[in-house]
Formats: sequence, structure tokens, C-alpha cells
Amino acid sequence: MRTRVALFATCLTDTFFPDTARAVVRLLERLGCDVDFPAAQTCCGQMHHNTGYRAQATKLAKRHAKVFDGYDAVVAPSGSCVGMVRDVYPDLHRSTKAVAGRTYELSELLTDVLGVTDVGAYFPHRVTYHPTCHSLRMLGVGDKPLSLLRAVRGLDLVELPAADTCCGFGGTFALKNADTSTAMLADKMSHVLDTRAQVLTAGDNSCLMHIGGGLSRLKTGVRPLHLAEILASTEEEPWAATP
Repeated sequence: MRTRVALFATCLTDTFFPDTARAVVRLLERLGCDVDFPAAQTCCGQMHHNTGYRAQATKLAKRHAKVFDGYDAVVAPSGSCVGMVRDVYPDLHRSTKAVAGRTYELSELLTDVLGVTDVGAYFPHRVTYHPTCHSLRMLGVGDKPLSLLRAVRGLDLVELPAADTCCGFGGTFALKNADTSTAMLADKMSHVLDTRAQVLTAGDNSCLMHIGGGLSRLKTGVRPLHLAEILASTEEEPWAATP
């Protein structure tokens, strides 16, 4: 029986990184899933909740639960947004408990639900992985993303020094505490450059946008690329070396 999965694309990915969402669909369909994109989906309300607008966040949470009702699983290419749905929603309204219980970050869905680590990917590049704060601390994904990357043919995985330190983005944190955020980013970029990786990957486009922006301004040549896009890459659909 094929697993019926709903893609929760998230605001950031839908608006700025649609290739990541497309990669999730290609990957899951290749693995035998039926993937649907509920067009009525909106913001999960994380930004509202984190800035004190609980009533508005609750309204969005209740809507989200209705939109994603009836699927075997809901997957998002974002540990941050999955953390909101799974850990915060049940505290906002009881109607969200069902959807919270079947919502997964991509690496969790692949390893824990579908039971795969080798997804048939091919990516012949030197890569380092940044474990984002929400996926690491709120969801506890552990080494699931790393196990998936280790199984990618041709990929040279290099350990990132001080990998578990925050990159400094933190949503509105980067705006409200710009100086601190910039200092944290500088440390993270230094560690990335120490690896001499061609590609920096992570499970959240928000962190990749933050780190990637800094790396781009310094003209380092390191490309940020979401985990989903690496896992969706095959010999038949080679990854372009130039942006």
C-alpha cells in the first residue's frame, strides 16, 4: 500500500526556495509515495507565536489541522516549522493533536516512517552538514540526516567543526539582535570554510539563507543547498555546478 503524504512546503520555501519543495516531491514519488500539495495551506503561525500573538497563532494552527486532515503523514523540509506543529500546536488547541502526531521533518519521514537511508541519490561533491537548532534540539533528529548523506553515491561528507552551535538566524532574533547574530554567523562561516566543502547543506532553508548570504557576500564559492535537493539528485538528473 502506497503512503499518502501531504507536503507542507512552509512560507519560506514556497516563496524563496521552490526548488526544495519540488525536490521533496520528486524524492518521495521515486520512493513510491503518493504526494499531495494541499493548496489551502498557509503560514503555520510560528512567527506569530514567537512574537507573542498567541490568538493569531491559534487561529492558524486550527486552520492547518483542517487543511492537513486525512493524510497518512505530513512532511515539511523544515525542522523549525515541524517543531511548531508538533511541539507547540497541541498546547494551542486540542484539535491539532492528530496532525501534530503525524507531522515529520524530511529525514524523520525517510528513516522512521519509510524505513530507508539509501534513497538512490548521486551527488559527486564535497559536502558539509549544519544541524539546525530546531531539528537538533526540539525534534531530536540526531544523525538521521547524516545517515542519509552517507548513503549518497559520490558524496564526500566532511564533518563541520562546532556543528551544533547556532548560526545566528533564529527568525526575528537576527533582526532584533543584529550584532550578536552577525558575530554568530561569522563563527559559523569560519567553520564552514575550514571544511573546504563545495556545498553546505541543512534541513532548513532559513539557516541556509542566513549562512549562504554571508558566504555569498564574501565570494567564497560555497553553495548552500537543502538536504532534499541533494537526496533528489540522481545520475539521470545531475546537479548543476553553477547556480
